[in-house]
Amino acid sequence: MSCFLFVFSPMSQFERFVKSLQKGIIGRFFGNLTQDIGIDLGTANILVYVRGKGIVINEPSVVAVNQRTGQILAIGREAKKMVGKTPGHIIATRPLVDGVVSDFEVTQQMLRYFINKVTKDNFSFLRRPRVLIGIPSGVTEVEKRAVIEATLNAGARQVFLIDEPMAAAIGARLPVIDATGNMVVDIGGGTTEIAVISLGGVVLSRSLRIAGDEMNEDIVRYSRDEFNISIGERTAEEAKIAIGSAYPQRERLTFPLRGRDLVSGLPKEVIVTDEHIREALSRSTRIIVNSVKTIVEETPPELLADIMHRGIILAGGGSLIRGLDKLIANQTSIPVRLMEDPLTAVVRGTGIVLDDMEHLKEVLIGEEINRPLG
Repeated sequence: MSCFLFVFSPMSQFERFVKSLQKGIIGRFFGNLTQDIGIDLGTANILVYVRGKGIVINEPSVVAVNQRTGQILAIGREAKKMVGKTPGHIIATRPLVDGVVSDFEVTQQMLRYFINKVTKDNFSFLRRPRVLIGIPSGVTEVEKRAVIEATLNAGARQVFLIDEPMAAAIGARLPVIDATGNMVVDIGGGTTEIAVISLGGVVLSRSLRIAGDEMNEDIVRYSRDEFNISIGERTAEEAKIAIGSAYPQRERLTFPLRGRDLVSGLPKEVIVTDEHIREALSRSTRIIVNSVKTIVEETPPELLADIMHRGIILAGGGSLIRGLDKLIANQTSIPVRLMEDPLTAVVRGTGIVLDDMEHLKEVLIGEEINRPLG
């Protein structure tokens, strides 16, 4: 019996050595050959981070489809140029509404296009990447599954999900793993995500269907009601970016709104000021600010003390509305700061997680998603 122990004991040590070697050196070797991809699957824009390269894609989430043939004509920037300018049988559409998949097939095609675009230089047998996707915190299990299935069908080997406010907080280099309160307000195109984060998890959150797109619609409605002029969504967005504000400005800003006169039906131009656009946006900004106040009121005292010290962090394209930080600070009595490059906050956060997956795996959503699917 002792002879058998003597024979098999060294073998088990050798096997353990081989397994650790495979998991370590060999695993890292093949891990470096395959590409890890982080995606901010936004309603307005899709951003793609490739591990080791940084952000390689930042394009509109727009797809142009020929309804007669079902053929996809353009994706991204080229498709956005067609918005409002297509014949009846061609539709330039967003396959994501309020941060979730509304058209599964088109979303799958769009994801395949961008995944292929960033992996085309790889060897064919290494082209199926691991993909980490940021999604709104308020989505249902069915909506999560739709994102996972669309990504797997688009060519991913493995799919992970992360809450957008968590990704934004990591992108802002906040200590999300520590026992410290952090508060993030991420205002995107389709949703506004408000979250209090501590110990690698979301303590409190609220997902609003009020964000950049709704602000554009506010401007369209205001122009129609106040000036009897019908404008397109692109014009409304240009006005929002050029002179949009949530707080009175020192200098008066103006912008020419061009559209169709609702009375005569002829072309019309109206010069609007930042005060007009601020009034147009007041409904959306009020809802966002009130929701932030509600989350602050519900936050446990110890975490609130940390937030008062660190401040509220603003991320996302909607946070670039002039004076929004001042308005929130005045209403909550908490310092508010706009993070650096807020448009890329979520995708930068996915990149940081991919670079240190072992340490940050706690921030991912659901264990069932963290293993290879399909």
